[in-house]
Amino acid sequence: MFNVVRDIAPPKSLEKKSKYDSQDVYDALDKIFYSKCYLCETKEPHDINVEHFDAHMGDLAKKFDWNNLYFVCGRCNNIKGAKYNNLIDCCDVNTDVFSAIKHLPPATPYAKKVQIISVVHDNKSNETQELLDKIFNSEHTVNKRISGSFLRRKVFEQYNLLLNQINDYYSPVATLKDQDIAIERMQVLIQKNAPYSAFIRWCILEDEELRPLLEKFMD
Repeated sequence: MFNVVRDIAPPKSLEKKSKYDSQDVYDALDKIFYSKCYLCETKEPHDINVEHFDAHMGDLAKKFDWNNLYFVCGRCNNIKGAKYNNLIDCCDVNTDVFSAIKHLPPATPYAKKVQIISVVHDNKSNETQELLDKIFNSEHTVNKRISGSFLRRKVFEQYNLLLNQINDYYSPVATLKDQDIAIERMQVLIQKNAPYSAFIRWCILEDEELRPLLEKFMD
């Protein structure tokens, strides 16, 4: 997961309280969330929903509350539903959602699981870990098994981009210029607007040499 700043005023269409997912709402959320699903971090997913972070359950105040609307892909929204209603909030400036949940990528393109581990042990972090684990690893239906496998392959593709840069950096024949270029490219991969940035950042944090070079760029 990744932190975002909700620094856009409530879209005008919400004042009418007729639709919570009008074009202006979508456009604003797309910008705030870097065009990424806030749960799985897929960039520009094919199926986008405007989701209620706190399930509204018919409460109109929650239904049209700008601060309760989030940018999520249809798959994650379907898995979350109204069951997971006590998650850590990526829009909370006082919460570092990235540090609360460790994301470790699949070792191969067709690995059956990724590791999602709670680092902070409280109710919200544990529930968030449970949901993310289900999003990336669930096989309880044929659709979830196939779509989950596809999602893990997408994560691996991004991880493989990182591995290429790591190999360039640590190559026995790497020059200082080669290493500088590799570090610059890794900086791109760890930016919050990049897909699956939590996985990439945690890989960097696990490396004793790369961590001090790149951690300062993890805002």
